[in-house]
Amino acid sequence: MRLSVRLESIAYATPDIREYTFVRPDGAALPAVSAGSHVDLHLPNGITRSYSLLHADDAPKRYVVGVKRDPNSRGGSQFMHEQLRVGTLLELSTPRNHFPLVESAPHSVLFAGGIGITPILCMAERLTLLGASWELWYAVRSRTDLAFLPQLVRFGERVHLHVDEEARAVLDMAAIALQAPLGAHFYCCGPGPMLAAYEAACAGRDPATVHLERFGASAPVATGGDGFVVQLARSGIELRVPTGATLLQVLVENGVAVDSSCEAGICGCCEIAVLEGEIDHRDEVLTPSQRAANKSMMVCCSRAKSERLVLDL
Repeated sequence: MRLSVRLESIAYATPDIREYTFVRPDGAALPAVSAGSHVDLHLPNGITRSYSLLHADDAPKRYVVGVKRDPNSRGGSQFMHEQLRVGTLLELSTPRNHFPLVESAPHSVLFAGGIGITPILCMAERLTLLGASWELWYAVRSRTDLAFLPQLVRFGERVHLHVDEEARAVLDMAAIALQAPLGAHFYCCGPGPMLAAYEAACAGRDPATVHLERFGASAPVATGGDGFVVQLARSGIELRVPTGATLLQVLVENGVAVDSSCEAGICGCCEIAVLEGEIDHRDEVLTPSQRAANKSMMVCCSRAKSERLVLDL
């Protein structure tokens, strides 16, 4: 489902991060947002990009996202920073959450790196509202990279800032994890090297308590594997997906409209329900239990283990 929204305001969070606020043109409330949620933003240049929401609410009047200009932009952040103007009407998806907060945890340890602060800030706000126990460690390369400080300072001593240039070292997440109380849940969103260090730091923990969200793929999309047939249940059309091509590519080439963004299995934008067949999951979004359920797949990267899949398209 898509929502029609208007860009209400743009504000600077850092020299290369901007805060974008969207509202419904009629002023009505938007669908509920849970901490860790993101939306797919359908830009006027035809590109779709996924961005985490900064605030959670049952009936929000505004959706706010933070967007960092990527020097290697494929047209998303560059377009937003250079061409998107206040007053522009565009479309957003309803919120989805592949990085949910476990609100019943006895303690939560939040790690953020750079623009990864966006979903983590949302979690900190929610935990504060619940009166829960938590701490936040926010790491950046230089002090000019610190975003959303006015919001963060409200949390007092629960927020710890780490500036690599000043500390002359990266954040020691292993030491922090060792000091965390039994039963704590861990969350991290940041660049690839930080996530690798985070996974190493939490390797001895119960996997069910270790959560992360990527904004870059950990490895290139693998298109190897046997070809397979996909049937579109609503039309009855059958298509062949050969070795070396992704299911998304085949769908698009045959005129089947599918939303997509990262094309690397990390955003969840292209998730499609699967009615029959066994899936070869290659994404970095679905949990082990969701994969085992065999109910949906990311068509940008995942393939079939069976000779045939039936999609709810």
